[in-house]
Amino acid sequence: MRRWLKWIGLGLLTLAFVAAAFAAIASARTKFPGEEMTPAGFRQASAVYVKMHDGVEIAVTVWLPPDLKSGERVSVLMRTTRYWREPKLGWGLRMLAALHQVRVENLVDKQRAYFNERRFAVVVVDARGSGASGGNRVVEYSPAEVADMGEVAAWAAAQPWANGRVGTFGVSYDGNMAELAAVPNQPTIQAVMPLYDDFDTQALIQPGGVPLRGFVQQWSDLVAALDRDDVCAADSVQGWKCWKDRQAIPGVQPVDADPHGKHLAELVEEHHNVNVEKSVGGIEFRDDVMITPEGKFQFKDISPYGLAKQIVDSGVPMMVWCGWLDADPCEGALIRYRMFSNHQVVVIGPLSHGGDFNVDPFATSHQPPVPSRNEQFKMEADFFERMLNKEPPEKIESSIQYYTMGEGAWHTTKVWPPKGLTAERLYFAEGNSLSGLPPAAVGGRDSYTVDFTASSGKQTRWHTQLGGGDVVYPDRAAEDKKLLTYTSPPLDTDLEITGSPVLTLEMASTTSDGAIHAYLEDVSTEGLVTYLDEGVFRVIHRKLVDPKSLPYEPLGPAHSFLRTDAEPLTPGETAEIRFSLFSTSVLLHKGHRIRVALAGADASLFQRFPAEGTPTWTVYRDAQRASFVDLPARKRAP
Repeated sequence: MRRWLKWIGLGLLTLAFVAAAFAAIASARTKFPGEEMTPAGFRQASAVYVKMHDGVEIAVTVWLPPDLKSGERVSVLMRTTRYWREPKLGWGLRMLAALHQVRVENLVDKQRAYFNERRFAVVVVDARGSGASGGNRVVEYSPAEVADMGEVAAWAAAQPWANGRVGTFGVSYDGNMAELAAVPNQPTIQAVMPLYDDFDTQALIQPGGVPLRGFVQQWSDLVAALDRDDVCAADSVQGWKCWKDRQAIPGVQPVDADPHGKHLAELVEEHHNVNVEKSVGGIEFRDDVMITPEGKFQFKDISPYGLAKQIVDSGVPMMVWCGWLDADPCEGALIRYRMFSNHQVVVIGPLSHGGDFNVDPFATSHQPPVPSRNEQFKMEADFFERMLNKEPPEKIESSIQYYTMGEGAWHTTKVWPPKGLTAERLYFAEGNSLSGLPPAAVGGRDSYTVDFTASSGKQTRWHTQLGGGDVVYPDRAAEDKKLLTYTSPPLDTDLEITGSPVLTLEMASTTSDGAIHAYLEDVSTEGLVTYLDEGVFRVIHRKLVDPKSLPYEPLGPAHSFLRTDAEPLTPGETAEIRFSLFSTSVLLHKGHRIRVALAGADASLFQRFPAEGTPTWTVYRDAQRASFVDLPARKRAP
């Protein structure tokens, strides 16, 4: 009896709390972003459906400047997303905000809010087959999805508050969509801003031909949950945690004409979307295809590099952002800069995916990022101001603004690599050392048995792609004991490395396949080992090809990654393997040492090669078979 009385008491207490909370909400009259009316008589945020030429309804939320005046027309900035244009705020979040337990401004998309303050209208779009939009997805970045952006842009440009000029922007997937918005050559789209996007999508999920299996599986599960409007699956929670999630964010925000989400539920049922992991899981080489109900696709069909002609023909100016330690978007940014004739401003910083953290490995603090978020927003808005709000638009000179880690300084160049660098060649030498002199003796070699437990950690350049988290590589000294390492003598002066280091290995293996994970590291005078850069390469892709035979010229040695060019190793026979590490810019200080560390696996997110068996490598370092690293470098006075 007492137990029942206890539960009844708790129930009454809960009811009293909920009643008090709703009373607080009512009395506080908490205003959430977008609920206000502008002086022009428009609601600041309005969600509607825009019908495409094939009848598919695309969900769009329009955010107007809060002080928009009657008769005023403004430029439009458009973001098309795969991750819900906006969530529905549940009673739990609203209650916490009303009780001042959650700050309303923390629920705001700060980039969008900043653009509104700078007097841009912002249009946020649920991509076809996702969020509250209708249709389905046969492949990511499908031709229909790309065409939708042209239609939505034309609709937005024709609204009574618009001046007819549209710019596109977005981070990650949304960044790819921002760039691909140039493909339909819609005249209203007059500037694009891909932020942390992937110029070559296959290079992201298979860097150097080594599948990033863990990343693909997690991303596939996430977007599948979002497409089902399943917030709990998206957050990987069940039970009580799921209930709490649903009180905070029940799901995607329906459009204004569908307040109870009845039509939204019907459209979600249409989301018979491709399983991303299954779709790309069988893709191993560049000439493999994804088979869908609407035809066959290769990554070149859905990546900006494969649609280069249309983007170049559009002539749209571009502002591109990436971070040195964010997977490989900077590779694409630099290749695009050298390949496209579009005017481009490229900004490469010490930034995590999306720009929330300072990931300079020598930084004393990771927040605020460099530049700060508000400084980033200002630079972005200034670009759109010049391209969309000036008549005629301002002319821009193409340039790359890049940050040198370890120095904490910004530099500007019009060419890549920058001028003044030379190749600093360091040879693998006896005693696991690096030497500036080529080996003179015969028979020098080192044996290494691959350790499949080797890992680069849980907060790597690859993990930041899964939500934009910080990039933190712990001291690598302990992990390097599992690897084959070569370390230089102490530097006699400061040394800047800017560009793409290239590794050349003369090696044999006991297996016909394998992956090489190569790390460039700094060893301090105290013995602290700091991650600087890495390269990933599957050895069967070692054949070198003419760069001009490829869809784009890479920044280092050219490999086709085609099935027809694959060359398995002959166990025990020596092969030359040349590949580049990712582009970087870092300053190493006098007295520090350079280290190259070689692994045959990265257990964090990568697929292992071979699937069975444990390779033993023989790495040669003699007069006939020298192994070495070429560093694009210049000496600096300390």
